[in-house]
Amino acid sequence: MPQDIAEGRIVELTIDNVAHGGRFVGRHRIDSDERGRVVFVPDTMPGETVRAQVVEVKKSFATAVALEVVSASPDRVPHVWDEASIDRAPLERAGGAEFGHIALPRQRELKQRVIEDALERTGGMTREVPVAAAPGDDERGGLGWRTRVRLHVDDRGRQGPFAPRSHEVVPVADLPLATEGIRLSAQLDQRLPGVTAVDYVQHGDEVDVIAMEGAPERGRTDTIVETVGGREFELDRSGFWQVHREAPGVLTDAVRRAIDADAVDAAGWSLDLYGGVGLFAATIAEVLGERTRVTSVEADEVATDHASENLAEWLGASAETGRVDRWLRELAKRASKAERERLSRGVVVLDPPRAGAGREVVEQLVALEPAQIVYVACDPVALARDAKLLAERGWSLDSLEAFDLFPHTHHVEAVASFRR
Repeated sequence: MPQDIAEGRIVELTIDNVAHGGRFVGRHRIDSDERGRVVFVPDTMPGETVRAQVVEVKKSFATAVALEVVSASPDRVPHVWDEASIDRAPLERAGGAEFGHIALPRQRELKQRVIEDALERTGGMTREVPVAAAPGDDERGGLGWRTRVRLHVDDRGRQGPFAPRSHEVVPVADLPLATEGIRLSAQLDQRLPGVTAVDYVQHGDEVDVIAMEGAPERGRTDTIVETVGGREFELDRSGFWQVHREAPGVLTDAVRRAIDADAVDAAGWSLDLYGGVGLFAATIAEVLGERTRVTSVEADEVATDHASENLAEWLGASAETGRVDRWLRELAKRASKAERERLSRGVVVLDPPRAGAGREVVEQLVALEPAQIVYVACDPVALARDAKLLAERGWSLDSLEAFDLFPHTHHVEAVASFRR
């Protein structure tokens, strides 16, 4: 293994791949070492040669920050956000648009590569997974989609995101990924002494500005309404909702396509796990009809209250508060033979956080023997790991769609369907 790489050293690297998490892969080679040490570098892309400064050295890899592009890829474009450009010092670069220097079609190709690589390396399966654009994104150049923006405030009262992998606030003059309403509402030149963070939330044509002192608190605030496909959903103003303006519609359509109405019985018992305010529970009910029995499970009590309201039109729909792993564990203890039979005829839709469902939840789901599992994923590696866990227990990946719901960032969403 090469030994002449150390923290603080400036090296020249040729980038040959993309890695999970928005970083790119170069190799530092010395003498006869053909393989070289892996060096992860953001703000680059495959095919480029860059000068970079090493910031961390581990046993098998190093991390560096890009300082200068020596030889640019033809897919490099001027960064969509001046404050995030490689022309700025690393700690003066705004975080949150780490693919903003890459042409939009190339971004999607790289995200596809990350998904396929995760499936192969972690999941043990080979599959082609193209990444689809959300409606309107190509026309807007991947800009103007964020309906939720959190900016931090430094000790001088200036607003901005953190620099990548840092808690250093970078003051900004614009928010190109945000909706036009947020861009017009965010008075970025205004100093906010005593404030630690500001949330900008667009719902419909309205924009709310929420200034915070100290750590953000959970709990009920004002109720707002979001509309998806003509259906209204109540939620807390500071509660979770998909960030891209088109994401709720894109994902509900994908879940609707994934559910096999011929294999799932409306009179069975379906589950919406990590259910939030009931978005996918409503999708299940719309697909299966008025006889649907579906339970939404969500750890946030406020979100569960809203889910109960949002699902009120279906007599067989309910919402329960609980951590999914604990709720499933209790269900396994108390479910009657008749309830288990109904569960075996239902569909389970789950939308876990970035860490994924994990072994315990997967094992509990498999034990229920549902007719189908539909998995909404925001992390390719977590999805691949859970897909492998399911495969080891007799479930196969039936369909998989991926969506670019975070343009100019490394994030990507996917909807997968599994069958026994």
